[in-house]
Amino acid sequence: MALMTNAKWQTPMGRLIGVAGFAALMAVCAQVTVPMVPVPMTLQTFAVLLAGAVLGGPWGAVAVLVYLALAALGLPVLSDGSGGVSRFVGPTAGYLVAFPLAALAVGTLARRPAFAGPVAAVGLMIGAHLLILGLGTAWLATRIGSGPAVAAGLTPFLIGAGVKSIAVVACAAALRRTATFRRG
Repeated sequence: MALMTNAKWQTPMGRLIGVAGFAALMAVCAQVTVPMVPVPMTLQTFAVLLAGAVLGGPWGAVAVLVYLALAALGLPVLSDGSGGVSRFVGPTAGYLVAFPLAALAVGTLARRPAFAGPVAAVGLMIGAHLLILGLGTAWLATRIGSGPAVAAGLTPFLIGAGVKSIAVVACAAALRRTATFRRG
């Protein structure tokens, strides 16, 4: 899974392009949504974890932080074309806070030999999804109680987390075969 090894990709301009590209991908994936209350189901976590897998831990986290900064500034990059500081104290705040942590964890751990195989890599992605869902549900529980938070903020997302985890591993493997991301 260690993808960012091509010398061209590790230049300052290459990193800047990667960070901007993944921040844009997160904004697009946030618009692919299944409306649910109080937390919508989106493809954001797919883009967050792919950023970590492709850019590596620190740069994947930077891409997520750029995305979140754009959201905080009010740009319509979050689900349903929303943005603004209020989203960082609302029902989805815990999930948003978990995004850079998950990208950092994926990008750091994916480089270890233990996660080189596809099954282990999918397990890593599921673990990162559970990190996001866990922190998101914990925050949501402070607003609506633990039972309702688990019912509305965790349980409905488990199958999607598994599917997105497989998709992240498949996309990362496909990117690994491209000239830009090929191992050096």
